[in-house]
Amino acid sequence: MAPIDIGGLAIPESALTFKFVRSSGPGGQNVNKVATAAQCRLDLDAAGIEGPLRRRLEALAGKRLTVAGEIVVSADTHRTQARNRAEALARLAAMIEEAREEPRPRRPTRPSAGARERRLQDKRRRGETKRRRGPVGPED
Repeated sequence: MAPIDIGGLAIPESALTFKFVRSSGPGGQNVNKVATAAQCRLDLDAAGIEGPLRRRLEALAGKRLTVAGEIVVSADTHRTQARNRAEALARLAAMIEEAREEPRPRRPTRPSAGARERRLQDKRRRGETKRRRGPVGPED
C-alpha cells in the first residue's frame, strides 16, 4: 500500500480506517436511511509517528485520542460519504500540520523600570485609599 500525504506527513494507508455511520447533519429523510457521516481513525503506532511530534499531536487531539492510541476525527457536514470522508481527512491534515510546527521557546523577560515604578505607585495609592477607610471618629 502506498503512503498517503496528510498534512505533509507520509502515512501508510494501513494506519487509516474509515467507518460510516448515520449522520445528524443535512439530508432530510435521507439521513434516516443512509450512513453518510465519516469517522476517520489514525493509528499513531501504525503510522510510525514518534517523539515530540507524537506528543504534540496527542495534546492537540485531546478527547479525540483513544486509549488504544488512535485519533478519531468525525465529519457529518455534507450529504455524501465521499465529501464527508474528504472533510475528515482535511481536518486530520490540519491537526497534523499544526502539530508539525514546533512551538517557539518562551524567552523570559523582565518588567521595565518604568513599569515597576508605576506598579509601586499604584500599590501606594491603593494602600492610602484603604487606610482612609477606617472607622469614622467623633465629629468636632
